[in-house]
Amino acid sequence: MANELILIVEDMDLLREGLREILANEGFSVITARNGREALDQMNNKVPDLIISDITMPVMDGIDFYSAVRARKEWIGIPFIILSARSEPADFTVGRHLGVDDYLVKPVSRDELVNTVRSRLGRFQQAQMARVQQAYLDSLIAMANAIETRTHTTSYHIEHITNYSMLIAEHLGWSGKRLSTLRFAAILHDIGKIHIPASILFKTAPFDPDEWELVRKHPVTSAEMIKDVPFLSDCVPFVRHHHERWDGKGYPDGLMGEKIPDGARILCVADSLDAMTTHHSYAPARSFDQALEDIISLAGSQYDPTVAAALHSIWQDDRLGLIQAGEG
Repeated sequence: MANELILIVEDMDLLREGLREILANEGFSVITARNGREALDQMNNKVPDLIISDITMPVMDGIDFYSAVRARKEWIGIPFIILSARSEPADFTVGRHLGVDDYLVKPVSRDELVNTVRSRLGRFQQAQMARVQQAYLDSLIAMANAIETRTHTTSYHIEHITNYSMLIAEHLGWSGKRLSTLRFAAILHDIGKIHIPASILFKTAPFDPDEWELVRKHPVTSAEMIKDVPFLSDCVPFVRHHHERWDGKGYPDGLMGEKIPDGARILCVADSLDAMTTHHSYAPARSFDQALEDIISLAGSQYDPTVAAALHSIWQDDRLGLIQAGEG
């Protein structure tokens, strides 16, 4: 945190200037107002990152000022700290009822003031980052769904490969952040196909060499599209390498065996299972028994034997069929 703008609203001149000096010395930019009305005028010119406001003030008190701030949707998320000389429990109850972010009682120490401001700013910035990340993820998921629509296959491909991947990973002992990373990778593994022309993507005849080369680039394109998003960075190896083969004959990098990221090995099996059991214009859907038999037979050549064995165990437990029976 550096140079955040703090608005101090306090009718006592000495206290207002004292608070301003403390926070300015800590590296914050500070603007001040003597009451809620002046504060609103300030905010129409500069929107602060955090507000510290007294309750009892002339013209417009802190409660009315708080209500006016929260009435504006562009200001609704600004951290708001109430500052008051009154310490009766009823005042704290009012503050909590209104939804203020914190409540400081005069006289406030330098450390208490600075620590409270930094804590609230930190939480606010974390919440903002989470919202930005979620918005970005929602956009990527929308793109993934758009690609699914373009291919004219099943509208449940993303759900299926995600659910298959989760079942396999959980069977192998995955949990927590690792499982979440795999889930995002499953959702986003094919977003690079957005750059493949429809004339190729919809083609039912075999690809010519140039077309096949373009199709083979989609894992790299998908990985490139998410590599600069910090909370998706761990997904990149899984996305880039989900078409590698255990025997090294896959793409894009020809990785072999355990050099293939473990999440990519799971995605490879999950993707293949859904492809085999889904109807396509160039091939009818196969039964789960047939698909499983193919995957098991190719364990050690195309697929990781451990992942294939996990899939077999899940199938024996009657958990796979429920996914497609319920359409995700």
